[in-house]
Amino acid sequence: MRTEAAQRIELVFSLFDANGNGVLDPDDFDLMTDRVVKAAASSGDSEKEAIRAAFRRYWTTLATELDANGDGVISVEEFRPFVLDPERFGPTVSEFAQALSALGDPDKDGLIERPLFVALMRAIGFEEANIHALFDAFAPDADDRITVATWATGIEEFYAPDLAGIPGDRLVSTGTV
Repeated sequence: MRTEAAQRIELVFSLFDANGNGVLDPDDFDLMTDRVVKAAASSGDSEKEAIRAAFRRYWTTLATELDANGDGVISVEEFRPFVLDPERFGPTVSEFAQALSALGDPDKDGLIERPLFVALMRAIGFEEANIHALFDAFAPDADDRITVATWATGIEEFYAPDLAGIPGDRLVSTGTV
């Protein structure tokens, strides 16, 4: 696993621990879902339901695959190896990437404007400076928009254990990547 991927995963765990109790549990995913849906007030019901389903699948996949001791929570030690396993987690990441990027395009023109991108990423818990660095790394057009496909691909790359120097690395640090 690349160092960059390990740093991304540590960040994801900390963000998913939305209630701050040191482990992942169903409440974390409910909290995260509620924050993201609230940030996407202009999105349609089908897009909101898609992100709800993606977050549910995320939790269900983690709980099914990782809760070896049956305690109903996922520790960081349980989380690390699984999330970076594309064969086990790839479909879950793809569903999440498609749902989140579609949520950022309420007018369905295939483009995501910076303000909504920032609102959604802040709802997940990323730092604003890092969010802007990521958006800039996606090379927005003259109207400060990126494509839905660009963001979906960026999300999937974020979970790839063998990638470094990707736009998503800007979410871990505001330093140059």
